[in-house]
Amino acid sequence: MWGAGTVKVSGCLAAFSVTLRRCLKLGAAMAKSKFEYVRDFEADDTCLAHCWVVVRLDGRNFHRFAEKHNFAKPNDSRALHLMTKCAQTVMEELEDIVIAYGQSDEYSFVFKRKSNWFKRRASKFMTHVVSQFASSYVFYWRDYFEDQPLLYPPGFDGRVVVYPSNQTLKDYLSWRQADCHINNLYNTVFWALVQQSGLTPIQAQERLQGTLTADKNEILFSEFNINYNNEPLMYRKGTVLIWQKVDEVTTKEVRLPAEMEGRKMVVTRTRTKAVPLHCDVIGDAFWKEHPEILHEDS
Repeated sequence: MWGAGTVKVSGCLAAFSVTLRRCLKLGAAMAKSKFEYVRDFEADDTCLAHCWVVVRLDGRNFHRFAEKHNFAKPNDSRALHLMTKCAQTVMEELEDIVIAYGQSDEYSFVFKRKSNWFKRRASKFMTHVVSQFASSYVFYWRDYFEDQPLLYPPGFDGRVVVYPSNQTLKDYLSWRQADCHINNLYNTVFWALVQQSGLTPIQAQERLQGTLTADKNEILFSEFNINYNNEPLMYRKGTVLIWQKVDEVTTKEVRLPAEMEGRKMVVTRTRTKAVPLHCDVIGDAFWKEHPEILHEDS
């Protein structure tokens, strides 16, 4: 008798389970048919296959931000090192980035040609990079600006550009480095005129209007005894981040079962990290020294 009852209960539970699944499936189908159409309004922003995907971010209204936070002129090494730390954090989180380049308040990140992260959606590439960078900027601020509180959150905008060949990618990075040189030379002369000669910003701007590179170098050397070629490479060339193997030395305490006290031992571990370089990327030397960057299977 108990066996027959058990069979009936089991059958009822099985039937109920089937009915419940059908109801849930029907409800989901009804919901999908009624609301799923809104996905049709999403734009297809898939990046072209087998191309370099570059995300470039810029500080939003950073002239005001720099003034409010007392950045040194024409260059603040604290701010530049903070930008590089944020870029390293982005590369560590998004390992499909093969190289990054930064100067002033901007950074460019180059993703592998074959990267399929985020299904190559441009909006995903951009938002992941910009959000990680911006949050890192706030997170690491105190490490670089110990005596300067962060008065308000910084903002960054981003864009995505796709480059079809190795040469166009190299030309892009050369363009950004040439821009670094042009802007830094101008700013170096401009602030020398303001800080050392006592000119107002408008007077310094008028003095430099129409001047060429040679003219600016002559002003620096003849009036301020500054040889522009001796300025720090980080200011003149910007910062390149590439993956390199680095040996990390740490001290570790080791204790054998028969020992009461542990012994300290030096341990060396090799890690691949995003390493900053301040070098020329316009010529061929850099690319010959680091061929793995453009290698298809890197």
